[in-house]
Amino acid sequence: MLHIVLVEPEIPQNCGNIARTCAATGSSLHLVRPLGFDISDRAVKRAGLDYWHLVRVFDYGGLEELFRRHPEAAEDLWLTTTKAPRPYTEARFTPDSWLFFGKETAGLPLSFRERFRERCIRLPMVSEARSLNLSNTAAVCVYEALRQTGFPGLLGAGEMAPLDPV
Repeated sequence: MLHIVLVEPEIPQNCGNIARTCAATGSSLHLVRPLGFDISDRAVKRAGLDYWHLVRVFDYGGLEELFRRHPEAAEDLWLTTTKAPRPYTEARFTPDSWLFFGKETAGLPLSFRERFRERCIRLPMVSEARSLNLSNTAAVCVYEALRQTGFPGLLGAGEMAPLDPV
């Protein structure tokens, strides 16, 4: 199962969109505090997130706590940042990869990026663009990771697929 990690996310709509991507792909969602919004049951219901029950959500007080609880994350992680030296297509994902995304206004902490410099990836874009929306970046990276690993557990065809002759 892919692990999607949002480090100090600030915008609830981005988190909601990423949670929906997790629900559709069977990925788990890891939230690293502080959060710029409330994720209590009451807040989730009020926001109308009818798919929230399909998402495995984990909550951490900080990156240190996440790595203390999941030391395996350091072995198979990828950090998305506009400052990365290479595109996301050069990453070699596994079914258990951890994909880290930083907060909307500042990205991932510099010390964290430097610690895992060789695991930093980016989405190519024109030089005038500052960045893509966080939820769009997450969706692109999640589906690239799933593509590389054969879309494990996901339906590859919808109802328009031809029926097998009997």
